[in-house]
Amino acid sequence: MPELPEVEVVRRGLERWIAGRTVAGVEVLHPRAVRRHVAGGEDFAARLEGQRFEGARRRGKYLWLPLAGTGTAVLGHLGMSGQLLVRPHDAADEKHLRIRVRFAPSDGDSVSGTTGTELRFVDQRTFGGLSLHDQSPDGLPDVIAHIARDPLDPAFDDAAFQSALRLRRTTIKRALLDQSLISGVGNIYADEALWRARLHYDRPTATLTRPRSAELLGHVRDVMNAALAVGGTSFDSLYVNVNGESGYFDRSLDAYGREDEPCRRCGTPMRRRPWMNRSSYFCPRCQRPPRVLTA
Repeated sequence: MPELPEVEVVRRGLERWIAGRTVAGVEVLHPRAVRRHVAGGEDFAARLEGQRFEGARRRGKYLWLPLAGTGTAVLGHLGMSGQLLVRPHDAADEKHLRIRVRFAPSDGDSVSGTTGTELRFVDQRTFGGLSLHDQSPDGLPDVIAHIARDPLDPAFDDAAFQSALRLRRTTIKRALLDQSLISGVGNIYADEALWRARLHYDRPTATLTRPRSAELLGHVRDVMNAALAVGGTSFDSLYVNVNGESGYFDRSLDAYGREDEPCRRCGTPMRRRPWMNRSSYFCPRCQRPPRVLTA
């Protein structure tokens, strides 16, 4: 699933192409794409038509598009394969097109000579979707008001995060994936940050000193900024930016997906272990598992 860097790449593209645009019409082509909008597809289309997008916002892995003067926003759930694409009106439909949002003509369209643009939600596996929600006082859609700030947010509280780690009775990778503690980190970037920090994924959070947790947080930020610089991580055609282009960070991964390949630090073959219906990749030499205490 897309993590913070991938969603931020999409957000930046949407901010460029949809900010200030007015919705001329909406087509919901598959009911599952609006299943989180409890009033249904017709209501979603009717409420969105005529509205103006203020821009695109993100917290962690969550993306939303505020509607000017309404106190509401379109929340995008990308799921496993959701894509938000900006296309000319006359571009051929994608095979798995689920929602089409047509924009009213703009000066930019006439200058470029295009027939106008539209926002398309494409989703092969139909796990994602779009929905309308009220915004909380701080601007978040109400259904994600509980989501913590992400490590690239200037308002992220490092000290509070470090204290929370010491108080939680859990392991470090579980904590990194806890979106109520720190948002935006998923399986890929957790493994990458832990490899850089030389920490095993099952290390108890209570054993981390404040300097050690600060170091880990620095690695989380570094790996996400590195991924952002090359457009995120794409293992197949399912993750793309708004222009349909893939990211290239998969070529720079140090841990994730590298089972049996030599550790880039010490040469030891990397290992993969099942973990919470996912996989964890680590170096058995650089990231030694915690000792099991016996009575």
